[in-house]
Formats: sequence, C-alpha cells, structure tokens
Amino acid sequence: MQPVRKSFAALSLAAAGMAMAAPAFADGEVNIYSYRQPDLIQPLLEEFEKETGIQTNVLFLDKGLVERIRAEGANSPADVILTVDISRLTEAVEGGVTQPVTDDEIINKDIPAHFRDPGGNWFGLTTRGRVVYASKERVAQDEITYEELADPKWKGKICTRDGQHSYNIGLIASMIAHHGDAKTEEWLRGVKNNLARKPDGGDRDQAKAIMAGECDLALGNTYYVGLMMTNEKEPEQKDWAAAIKVLFPNNGDRGTHVNISGMALAKNAPNKENAIKLMEFLSAGTAQQIYAEQVYEYPVLPGAEPSDVVKSFGAINPDTLALSEIAANRKKASELVDKVGFNDGPEQ
Repeated sequence: MQPVRKSFAALSLAAAGMAMAAPAFADGEVNIYSYRQPDLIQPLLEEFEKETGIQTNVLFLDKGLVERIRAEGANSPADVILTVDISRLTEAVEGGVTQPVTDDEIINKDIPAHFRDPGGNWFGLTTRGRVVYASKERVAQDEITYEELADPKWKGKICTRDGQHSYNIGLIASMIAHHGDAKTEEWLRGVKNNLARKPDGGDRDQAKAIMAGECDLALGNTYYVGLMMTNEKEPEQKDWAAAIKVLFPNNGDRGTHVNISGMALAKNAPNKENAIKLMEFLSAGTAQQIYAEQVYEYPVLPGAEPSDVVKSFGAINPDTLALSEIAANRKKASELVDKVGFNDGPEQ
C-alpha cells in the first residue's frame, strides 16, 4: 500500500504557526519545509516513498520559512529544507536553522563542489537559466545579452515579474558581480524604462502577456517553459509556450545566469537519519532523472542529461560565476531595485 503523505496539521502545533511545536519522532517519517511548489516536488517524494517506505510530510511556505523554524526552536519538526535559489539557501544558513552534512560520501560524490556549500550547510540539486522569452512572431533575432535589455530599441516591449522576487534579485546580483554597482544601476534604470507595464505576475504570466501582444520580451526561468509546453490540466498554457522562443542571454560570451534549487538539513531535525536518506536520494541518479524529465530543470549530477523538452530550447552555456558571489550581492541588488523604483514601472 502506498504511504499517505500527511500535512503538518496532523503533526504538531507548528502547523498552526505556534512556537511551542511538538516534535515528530516517528521512525518512518521525514518532515520537509519547502519553498518549492508542491507539484514540482511531488514526483520526487512519491518515488522516495516507493523506494524506502519512509513517509514524507510537507509544509509548503511561500515566505517566512526561516522565521518559522527559528520560532519553533529546538522542538521544530523540520528535518529537510527545500528551497529555490542560492539567496534562500544563504538566508537559511545565516538564520541559524541548518546543520552541516560534511562526511556523506553519496551526497559529496554526486553533487559537484561548486554546487555545494564548502561547510556542508547546503547542496544544489538542479540549475535553471534566467533567460529571455521572446515573441516568435515579433522578435527576429535569436541571440541577446542581458545588457541589451536596457537598449532603448526595446522601449515598451519588456515584461517581468516583481523586481524584488528572488529570481530577479539573483540576476541583478550577478550583474553587480560582473559590472559593479554603478553600471548595474544604470542598466537597471534602462530596463525599467523599457518595461511595457509595472512588474506583475509570475514567469508563466509573462509568456501569456507576450502571446497577447502586451510585450515582446520577458525574463523567465527555463523550467517554466517545459511546464507550460506539457501542461494537460491547463492546456491554454501550451499556447503561451508556443508563442515564445527561449533566448539564452550572453551564451556567446560569459554565459547565461543560472541559479539552483537546493536542500539543507534542518538544525534540530528530529528524524535526522531519514532526512539524510532523503538528501542522498535527491542527489542521486533516480531523482536527478525525475528532475530532468518531470520538472524540466538541469540536473547537477555529472553526466545526467536534461530532458528532450529542455534540449529543444537550445544549448545553454552557463555563467561560471560562483553562486556564493551572487549571494553576497543580493542585498545590494534589492537596494537597487528600490533605488531606481523598478516596481513602479516605466516613467511616463
């Protein structure tokens, strides 16, 4: 019989947002606090349960994960933290809610050194490119750079989500690392003035806006294109994907900005042994294949191939900029977004 995945409401008072959480010590469980959307991790957890018999319990949060674990204190039920980019992983470490995993041969063998914290506090699981969605109908060129997004020729033609979203903060932080504060500020003002409207929605909404003719270019993550192309529940998303082509910025020079999804062992994990088993599973071949085939991300396991859907976007040349350097610039990036009034949209 397939194990049943419980919600945290059945596990502890922590699910009600209370600091005095009751720990979950059941031998056959592992408790996951996740910034990752439930539908993205469900195939992985189902396979883990099938292989191990260990039940997975997931608490999804769209914000406040670190604060939640800190409030729960020593009795937190959290075993494994799953999150969506280097900034969130760094926040977890700086917030004191992780513990190192330094001597696990499986994890250290399967995840390359540049995709894991030197101190063992976090591990990258997949990469995704922060790319440009371009209208197939209205954009003739097949190459672009991030710098070009500030070119006045694109005035009124760019869409994006909130400038303070972690996906955009990562990109802006990488621009600071490459060009410095002053040039990045100038660039960000240029992009702001090229916006078709105020930043709004998610990455998929930007593809929808391109199809509707509201803009010609948009910033978006690669994996959303795969999710749209194969969406049977909301088939209209296939039309959004069909309206765009993926351009890999700077593919011919320094490379396209990539970020990671990742994992960390929670500081007070009550089911530590099962947590390590899950982390080993997520770093190994079966999970990496699921990430590639069902989540449309680039696996970090050496030799693992992306899916045919992802290959159809074209070849990516990833920027080799250290993710730790990107994370170090995220505060400056956030400050620049506010300084230039990016979320106010284009100046009239």
